[in-house]
Amino acid sequence: MVNPNYNTLAELYARSVSAYAKRPCFSLYGREKLTYSGFAERVEKAAELLKEYGLEAGDKVALLAQNSPNWPAAYFAAVTTGLVIVPILPDFSAAEVNQIVAHSEAKAMVVSEKQSAKLSPETIAALNVVIGADDFSVVASKEACRERRWVSPEIGRDSLAVIIYTSGTTSSPKGVMLSHRNLCAQLNMVLNIQDVASSDVFLSLLPLSHTYECSLGMLLPFMMGASVVYIDKAPTAAVLLPILREIRPTIVLSVPLIIEKIFKGKILPKLTEGRLREKLYAWAPARKVLHRLAGKKLYAMFGGRVRFFGVGGSKLDPKVERFLYEAKFPYAIGYGLTETAPLLAGSNPSGVRAQSTGPVLQGVELRIDRPNPETGEGEIVARGENIMQGYYKNPEATADAFTPDGWFRTKDLGVFDRDGYLFIKGRLGNMILGASGENIYPEEIEHVINEHPLVVESLVKEEKGRLVALVHFNREELQRKYNLMREELEAKVRGLQYELMQYVNARVNRFSRISLVVEQVQVFEKTPTQKIKRFLYK
Repeated sequence: MVNPNYNTLAELYARSVSAYAKRPCFSLYGREKLTYSGFAERVEKAAELLKEYGLEAGDKVALLAQNSPNWPAAYFAAVTTGLVIVPILPDFSAAEVNQIVAHSEAKAMVVSEKQSAKLSPETIAALNVVIGADDFSVVASKEACRERRWVSPEIGRDSLAVIIYTSGTTSSPKGVMLSHRNLCAQLNMVLNIQDVASSDVFLSLLPLSHTYECSLGMLLPFMMGASVVYIDKAPTAAVLLPILREIRPTIVLSVPLIIEKIFKGKILPKLTEGRLREKLYAWAPARKVLHRLAGKKLYAMFGGRVRFFGVGGSKLDPKVERFLYEAKFPYAIGYGLTETAPLLAGSNPSGVRAQSTGPVLQGVELRIDRPNPETGEGEIVARGENIMQGYYKNPEATADAFTPDGWFRTKDLGVFDRDGYLFIKGRLGNMILGASGENIYPEEIEHVINEHPLVVESLVKEEKGRLVALVHFNREELQRKYNLMREELEAKVRGLQYELMQYVNARVNRFSRISLVVEQVQVFEKTPTQKIKRFLYK
């Protein structure tokens, strides 16, 4: 396989629609299937509308819609004509959507009918044109704008292509500016660790408005002539199973929560059903055999063709990773950020190492800034052609994001092993300083908490010098296991809180022990990549 090397997304697009014209491109499961030539017609239709309503090179086009073939059509309609696309996460509130459209100074907007109610009358009135994402019809427009004539701009490597407003786990979104160079460089970096062929079938589970899915799940397969299948429902087990059996994907990109739910909800209960199995599972040799058998079933459940199951967005539960490894399921873990387009480190399934994100990508430089002399841990800083241009209209945040010598500050803490494999310890902003100056990583304690079979998820925070764990228990499993009345269930949960504290404190170091477990009745609010929005619980 020859890795194409492009300067711009316009070059990438032109080559793919020509080279793979008759091959399947993007499809919406159960609805429509487009070839590359059919997709090109869709892109042309959207581009003509944008040109018609007075947009000029560098103008912004906001895009707010759920996953479907029209999402990448709107994306390419903008970036191939010298416009800047501003993808907006469907999970954003109406207030956030209107704020982003205003802050980005968007002149046009492509919005689906499901999301259109979020637009205020003031936002609509400020736009040259509002285009429906479902059929590329004009929803609203300023007729006066149609008098201006389109002038085709020259698109260069450093031309701005995308502004992505991150939700992250902090309260104020920032607009990440990615150039054509950033995105094209990223695609070539990824191909150095995992090949993609025109015969590959991608199943898309994550929102396209997130860089992870957009770069690796949309741009990458499009560049290589592969096909992508979208679904219009939440990726629950009941929704996914028939789809997996029918389309038999070869590549799936996921976040930890999806595979963790499958393991804890579907696989682990069967592996530990009954006392005999529970005892067998506790014995390592038997556990490995059970995992291998379960892995074969999981592989078949995914359609029997998966060769790359990518996990990114946050750290994978160690027990779940142990299962995937022992099951010989073709998983791989990657690490990156929106600001890095996104991948910085990763491997293919043949190179995985437990709890590591893999080695640094070719073309990226990583170093540990101000490492702890005892542990070697410190902030990961990065340099490479995939690093963002900065935050849109926010020079202060941009300056703060880079070291004095020009390296991007990830604000993640990590360490390298002797072989150059990167291990993420946690977020710099999440780290808790212990009473005697110890570095406490709440994420590591949470992984221990989440290993308990009756825990769904957790968050550890500091309160008045104590470590407190907010825990969302699996009440359904408790009810199923013990068949309790309501009052008995409440009493069982109270007892479980104390039991969990003992369970955790026996498994962590002295300064990472928790002092209190508080039940989090509702599920935690999360970002699109299923990371808990920590700022809401401080």
